[in-house]
Amino acid sequence: MKRAARAFTLTVNGTSHRIEGEPDTPLLFFLRNDLAINSPKFGCGLGECGACTVLLDGVAARACAYPVRLAVGREIVTLEGLGTPEKPHPIQQAFIDAQAAQCGYCINGMVMTAKAFLDVKPKPSESEVREALRYNLCRCGTHVEIVRAVMLAAERCWSRDGAGS
Repeated sequence: MKRAARAFTLTVNGTSHRIEGEPDTPLLFFLRNDLAINSPKFGCGLGECGACTVLLDGVAARACAYPVRLAVGREIVTLEGLGTPEKPHPIQQAFIDAQAAQCGYCINGMVMTAKAFLDVKPKPSESEVREALRYNLCRCGTHVEIVRAVMLAAERCWSRDGAGS
């Protein structure tokens, strides 16, 4: 049985948005279809591949498996909320410098997972980075470059302000 559509207010990348839909609809669909935010990708629809990763109150979450009703009142950040093409976030810049993207499909989720991880573990070991990214799948085989990018981001963030970012 379908639930009746209702209005929700979501805070995405610092901006409040009023949307309407069914409460159990995945957050990903509202981000992409209603708000035209294209960085989170639809990969598996089960929350297992990581292509749809966004930050919810600073914690990495799979938007394809997260009901919109649970996102109300939380701060949602997508790749678009981290930086701009003119001034990328240090993690985004590290991914660029390490040439970590091949096809680009998984990279947005990788960056968002890396951001959440580095916020709590600013000086990780390589094995900790690999563990943090283990549920983000890359079919192109660029995990070596992705791990290098996260290590580079950690190094840059730590050396820049002494406390990570």
